[in-house]
Amino acid sequence: MDNKKRTWNHHYSIWFVIIVSIFITCLITSNIISVKLIHVFGIILPAGVIIFPVSYIIGDVLTEVYGYSRSRRVIWLGFLCNLILTIFIWFAGIIKPAQIWDGQMAYEKILGFTPRLLVASFIAYLAGEFTNAYVLAKMKILTKGRWLWTRTIGSTLVGQGIDSLLFISIAFMGSVPFLNLLTIVISQWLFKTAYEIVVTPFTYVAVNFLKQKEGIDIFDYNTSFNPLKFSE
Repeated sequence: MDNKKRTWNHHYSIWFVIIVSIFITCLITSNIISVKLIHVFGIILPAGVIIFPVSYIIGDVLTEVYGYSRSRRVIWLGFLCNLILTIFIWFAGIIKPAQIWDGQMAYEKILGFTPRLLVASFIAYLAGEFTNAYVLAKMKILTKGRWLWTRTIGSTLVGQGIDSLLFISIAFMGSVPFLNLLTIVISQWLFKTAYEIVVTPFTYVAVNFLKQKEGIDIFDYNTSFNPLKFSE
């Protein structure tokens, strides 16, 4: 088993690559479409909520199957990809448009970012994802690998709660009345958590499939949970 684990640690399987690709795609997509506000069950929410919770679900699968160390690297990779996207959207926006193109104002309105929103998004993402991975890894040890639903839902409650609180507070504090802010935070938190609960059966399928295909089931007994440590 030790030899198998050491060998696995030095390569990435196709299943791991697929999972990471889905995670980053969901993350980037949610950031782009969040500019649109939608009505969901009578609640006004950014359109990103229809896909952003999937990144947390994928994060649960990553930590459950591959362990916290792998999840830590994927979280930072997602951050890097999102940063690259943001930089080049901004760079393309400041380049003088062609005279035959009249979409500059629409481009800036839809894809433009304010520094405050960017800071809020990046801080909330890192805090929420790392908290989610940490809680799930610790609960897996506590439950001895049983009752997967308790840790997927439990970690989401904490992680999504922190994400929603930080993003809404940093992005809109001072410009939106406090009670309105609180309503938005709670609405997003409850919606994202409900999303996790509804797809829990699919999480079970994905986790069981990957554990069988990869032949691994990592428990983070001796793992360093320092988010800045990149070694195994």
